[in-house]
Amino acid sequence: MHKAGFVNIVGNPNVGKSTLMNSLVGERISIITSKAQTTRHRIMGIVNTEDMQIIYSDTPGVLSPNYKMQEAMLNFSQSALMDADVLLYVTDVVETPTKNKNFLEKVSKETVPVLLVINKIDLLKNQQDLEKLVAEWTNLLPKAEIIPVSAQYKFNLDYLLKRIQDLLPPSPPFFDKDALTDKPARFFVTEIIREKILLTYDKEIPYSCEVVVEEFKENEIQINIMAVIYVERDSQKGIVIGKGGSALKKVGTLARKDIEAFFQKKVYLELFVKVEKDWRNRDNKLKSFGYIPE
Repeated sequence: MHKAGFVNIVGNPNVGKSTLMNSLVGERISIITSKAQTTRHRIMGIVNTEDMQIIYSDTPGVLSPNYKMQEAMLNFSQSALMDADVLLYVTDVVETPTKNKNFLEKVSKETVPVLLVINKIDLLKNQQDLEKLVAEWTNLLPKAEIIPVSAQYKFNLDYLLKRIQDLLPPSPPFFDKDALTDKPARFFVTEIIREKILLTYDKEIPYSCEVVVEEFKENEIQINIMAVIYVERDSQKGIVIGKGGSALKKVGTLARKDIEAFFQKKVYLELFVKVEKDWRNRDNKLKSFGYIPE
């Protein structure tokens, strides 16, 4: 009997959803930084065994939208409630359990199995603190099974994986058995570049940037990539480029190394910066950048 299903990961920003997914998939599919709102899209990572296919889905952190791009991000998170076979609601030992009550109420009404994952338990000082948290979450989501983990240190992930496998429904595979993700190669190039932007610049700059791969030419030994970083204002363009192009060169160097590691090939990467005014609030741009369906 073959089992297959969608295991969707939801929760507030910065609780470690992407770290958890990467650990479960065994590949670096989602970008990870210490900044909130790192994940913007719904990203699938697929794990195959002979008799099982688990399709993990990482989603943006649930938030109150301030502009249209964040509305689209919230839609990705809410859509994950609709097609899950198993739902992983991820929290951590830092956030207040009652944060984002509206979304919690939707999770509480789910008819599919909900595994409530309390992440970062390595930060707790004693067992009593964990027991108190478990009691609070039991009141909030009484139907959920609570599993404490540390995604960073891979603590208790074996048990979490066992419960996911137990709960998967009988089904033929949804994707080819050699598939790792539903995303094309270009998507991972944009995500790697965006991660380096998040790590290189401060304040609003990373959140005002979008990356588009204009050219991706691959041969047996090398990949030639040309990508554009879009910003919202002329002043941001100057900051992204930096004095004498130094900041952009740093982003390019860091990104190229990771892209080479990801594809196991030599990479030639060219980066350009363009201004697309107020793109986060423009439907046509959000469509072309993949946030809104065409």
